[in-house]
Amino acid sequence: MTAGVTRDNITIVLQRPRYPENIGSAARAMCNMGFSRLIVVDPVIWDESRIRRLATHTTDPIVNNIQRFKTLGEALLPFAHVVGTTARLGGQRSVIKSPEVLSQKLISLSKNNPVAIVFGPEDRGLTNDDLKRCHQLVNIPTVDFTSLNLAQAVMVVCYCLSTTGLSSPTPFKPRLAKRIEQDQMFDELTATLIRIGYMNPENPAYWMIRIRHFFTRLSLRAGETSIIRGICRQISRYGDKRFADGLKNGGSGTPRKN
Repeated sequence: MTAGVTRDNITIVLQRPRYPENIGSAARAMCNMGFSRLIVVDPVIWDESRIRRLATHTTDPIVNNIQRFKTLGEALLPFAHVVGTTARLGGQRSVIKSPEVLSQKLISLSKNNPVAIVFGPEDRGLTNDDLKRCHQLVNIPTVDFTSLNLAQAVMVVCYCLSTTGLSSPTPFKPRLAKRIEQDQMFDELTATLIRIGYMNPENPAYWMIRIRHFFTRLSLRAGETSIIRGICRQISRYGDKRFADGLKNGGSGTPRKN
């Protein structure tokens, strides 16, 4: 028996799409490949009649159940694994997988974990800030001209997801920490590292890039993010206690010499 991705745990996310027609065409591509969960984040124009014109009536269940959010961060909170699509390589975009390789990875991962696949605006794609929220990136190989229509990109990825299978049993993948749990951990870790002087408070996002990449590679579970947060809180408590002890001993925040 061939195993494939768990479609009900795959959600397509369109970040700031510019044209309602592209939303409809993306919904139609999803329907063709058997995917039904669609999120639209802060569309430039929201016109349901124009969306349905390109989606056709067969995609009514998808269009009727589109979830809309104002920010990408808010939209991704329930997901344990986030994949960003990109046409540009290099710089911070170093973890690149082809759609075929991605599909193999998601077969086991999607069994127990909600997965989001994010597509950026038609004119410029996902920003570096958007990519920070992604666990890995997927690039659709092209020849000479790298730009794909939004619906075309959705179709290629969904096609690979729907046709890739494993004949051998898939390895067990536990439930991973959701985006909201990871973001809470990163916020607490950032505050702690600034407080102990490890990071420059003027630009913490720059210093956190490699730390984020490190933890992303570990595929943390929910309990593991709680451990990291607990360590951060204990560091803060210890710092507060040492400061209070210093005030008692000498009034300057440092222990007084006898």
